[in-house]
Amino acid sequence: MSQINKLKIFNDPIYGFITIPNALIYDLIQHPYFQRLRRISQMGLSYLVYPGANHTRFHHALGCMHLMQKAVDVLRFKGVSVSEEEENALYIAILLHDIGHGPFSHAMEKSIVENVHHEAISLLFMNQLNEEFNGQLSLAIQVFKGEYHRKFMLQLISSQLDMDRMDYLKRDSFYSGVAEGNVNSERLIQMMNVVDDVLVIEEKGIYSVEKFLMSRRLMYWQAYLHKTSLVAELILTKVLKRAKELTLKGVELPCSEPLLFFMQNRIALEDFDANTLDLFSQLDDFDIISALKSWQRQDDFILSSLSKMIINRDLPKIKVASEKILLDEIAPLQERFAAENNISVSDTNYFIFKGKIKNQAYSKEAEPIRILKKDKTIEDVVEASDQLNLKSLSKLVTKYYICFPKQLV
Repeated sequence: MSQINKLKIFNDPIYGFITIPNALIYDLIQHPYFQRLRRISQMGLSYLVYPGANHTRFHHALGCMHLMQKAVDVLRFKGVSVSEEEENALYIAILLHDIGHGPFSHAMEKSIVENVHHEAISLLFMNQLNEEFNGQLSLAIQVFKGEYHRKFMLQLISSQLDMDRMDYLKRDSFYSGVAEGNVNSERLIQMMNVVDDVLVIEEKGIYSVEKFLMSRRLMYWQAYLHKTSLVAELILTKVLKRAKELTLKGVELPCSEPLLFFMQNRIALEDFDANTLDLFSQLDDFDIISALKSWQRQDDFILSSLSKMIINRDLPKIKVASEKILLDEIAPLQERFAAENNISVSDTNYFIFKGKIKNQAYSKEAEPIRILKKDKTIEDVVEASDQLNLKSLSKLVTKYYICFPKQLV
């Protein structure tokens, strides 16, 4: 009987070689739930702005695991005890932290699988995998839920300076070409330590933390909240909402079986049984793109127009401002568009709408990034830093937008 070598190596454009630490991790990566991440884009529709941003959640999850391996090595070198079981739990938790993302990520959460956060679905997938792997994921699930007594382990997975953020900033910066997002994850990890089971950064790493926070702020404005990426995601959300609305009225729309199921049913978190989870695991970006291509030719003016906008990258105009946009600015546009296209004023909400975006690189309300000073005292990075801009980075910046079809300009 042939034995598969499960200690494989991935060649990653960011870090070079990424090694799979053991057979269990290999089997999890090989599982269809995880392989699906190859078909989920990491940056949604940002490739409409940055043509290179075609990387996937699969890339990102492996990158996070690689950084976690580095972090475990550094902490052990500094005398922090991490058992083999704990080490494995960290690798599994970070590898699977994004497994619950739907196609084009956040557009799904706001339209078809309404108000069910991807982290909740990630946990459902982990529980299902734990059954299949005879309980070998139990500790990883405990850590992921924040129920394990060693607090620093959750901080490595989910905090204001975790492996997830370190990888996505570096990776998204690389693939999009937005150089401002490039962070020195190697240096940040080298500066990590643990005091009383809490993660700290040694004082000499403070400038790397400042650069990390600044990079995060710039990546949000230049990539994640870039106005074209933003309007594309908003239009995709509107397409899916319209498709669901028509389906619930009995209109038959061509699409894949898993997508049809979520359009025909209102699914809340408590409705996610094994069958629903299995159908969700069959959904990926290709279901959505394939549906959009078909829906361009539907009789419904709203659905076909919105689908064409994304397929042909002929997106509405979006204006971003610091001041709130008043309803008085929208009403004349809606009336004109309704008259020109023979639709009701209420239906123009699919084409003309307003909203707001927020950017906060560092939150003082959330768990802080702790700096371990040379005298062994611990301070919040904002207090420890001599940079005034860190105080401004912790301020919430809100901007307001309005979207409308270009012909109304």
